[in-house]
Amino acid sequence: MLSSFILNLFLYFPEDKTEYIPAGITMAIFMIAALFTFRIIQKASKREELKTKRMEEEARVQKRTE
Repeated sequence: MLSSFILNLFLYFPEDKTEYIPAGITMAIFMIAALFTFRIIQKASKREELKTKRMEEEARVQKRTE
């Protein structure tokens, strides 16, 4: 009984379904922003990986010449 009362405090299903429109727009904006952020992080990670591989190869070449 107490748990159903607590859940009812947080659940709200409006009769007028147009109240979902602002929430949908906000969710879409945040999803697009999250995707852009994810892609930026992926690109930065790829650049760092290539830079590290280049440095490792230079270290190997330098070690062979010594």
